[in-house]
Amino acid sequence: MFEDQIRSNINRTWVLVIGFVVFFTVLIYLLGWFFSYHYDNPDIATYFLIGALAFTLLSSWGSYYYSDRIVISSVGARPADPVQHKRLYDMVEGLQLAAGLPVIPRLYVMDDPSPNAFATGRNPSHSAIVVTTGLIDILKNDELEGVLAHEMGHILNYDILLATLISVLVGTVILISHFFWRWMWYFGGGRRRGGGGGGGGAAVLVMLAIAIIFLVLAPIAAQLIQLAVSRKREFLADATSARLTRYPEGLAKALQKISAAPVPVARASKATAHMFIDDPLKKPKRSSWLTNLFSTHPPIEERVSRLLAM
Repeated sequence: MFEDQIRSNINRTWVLVIGFVVFFTVLIYLLGWFFSYHYDNPDIATYFLIGALAFTLLSSWGSYYYSDRIVISSVGARPADPVQHKRLYDMVEGLQLAAGLPVIPRLYVMDDPSPNAFATGRNPSHSAIVVTTGLIDILKNDELEGVLAHEMGHILNYDILLATLISVLVGTVILISHFFWRWMWYFGGGRRRGGGGGGGGAAVLVMLAIAIIFLVLAPIAAQLIQLAVSRKREFLADATSARLTRYPEGLAKALQKISAAPVPVARASKATAHMFIDDPLKKPKRSSWLTNLFSTHPPIEERVSRLLAM
């Protein structure tokens, strides 16, 4: 059961990631073609593609090395004290051995009454787990271990790296879309130099229409893909937690307590919400396909039922 759940979520996630890369490539191609046509210069398409890819690679490099420090600083987390938080360290050390991680993830604590947690970093050798004081206060040992194993699952499955790369791609798509629309607004899209016209006019109009549709839908589609990947990785981390602890009920009970807490995490934001084990913003939960589509996390009820079925 554990292996089937993990394998299914990994396969679905990679399908979404590949779809995202294809979508991003088509968008860049259409924009490059549009600029090349308007300025009657085929080299512009090449320059545009190289520039977009260079920006993406540079952003990915910066995110790869510094995203964990930025995120930890943004939520105001502090290093966990080995004496005061010995309970945390003991559990993480045991889970590290069970998971076969090369080193123990760094532990941080947020002074916040809302129970929640997340993992960050670039790989299992450079990772961190952040928990709130509210989580430590309300969870029993088996429940807290389930949450820590869930975050360990994110590290073990390289979700922390995948989330960083997807965030960079989403941000790049949004920036490119905004740049194009502002360029159209300020410069009127420019004018194509030279004659052009003739039999290719209809094809040009079709390509232009496709480019505009892609630009309108690009930011929405990119964010939907990011959210879909995030939801799949939560199921995968839940399954990994059950495999590490061999006690799915612990995480199931913890998720119910976390979900029932009415207070949002004070220093969480839309940019970091997808990283937490449950929605830290505590948005109203409505059960419909549309709200689930725009949610950073799967419904708690579904996650709990899957865990209990194990």
